[in-house]
Amino acid sequence: MQTPEPIQSEITNFPRQLDIATICVYGLSILSAGLFLFLPLVNLLSPSPWQRSMGSIHGIATLLAVVVIAYAGHLAFPLMRGVSKILPQMRTLVFWSTCLSFLAIASGNWVYMRYRAPLGGARAWLRENTPLVHYIFMEYHEFTVLFTFPLGVACTWILWKYGDSILEKQNRPVLTATCLGLMAIMFFAIGGLVSGLNVARMHTL
Repeated sequence: MQTPEPIQSEITNFPRQLDIATICVYGLSILSAGLFLFLPLVNLLSPSPWQRSMGSIHGIATLLAVVVIAYAGHLAFPLMRGVSKILPQMRTLVFWSTCLSFLAIASGNWVYMRYRAPLGGARAWLRENTPLVHYIFMEYHEFTVLFTFPLGVACTWILWKYGDSILEKQNRPVLTATCLGLMAIMFFAIGGLVSGLNVARMHTL
């Protein structure tokens, strides 16, 4: 009489539900991030040559900056609570956030020259047809996003200057101020993205 062969090895060949869920979560996350980063490339389909060139470059720089800044800003919350294991990651993230912020601001100033063009510029059209968009969204966009770079430089310098000692009790005020600065950068960056998209919806370059 033959004894049934163990089926344990066959069971282990099937993926567990946890593995399938993990694959789905990571897959959807990567797909969503890819679609989100694809957003500025839509400028390449614009009939305006200014929008195809300036808009695409500024859009890519801005979107990358907002993604990294938002990630660093969210990590500022556990850092304020004293989570030490994320400190090396925070130093790197804040450094690259500052670099990308500079690229976004530099490309934005390039775009702003076209925005203020006296002939065919978006600024003149907005002030004539929908002035609230200019005076609310664009004025906010013009000035608040500029705070991201100096705040980023200050936070980067503090994190690299103090190192791991920033978590010590005597440096607690410095840590709190740095984390609040990172949160402010995140607020200004996301607000700048939203206001810029609203202006672009009304009139392209």
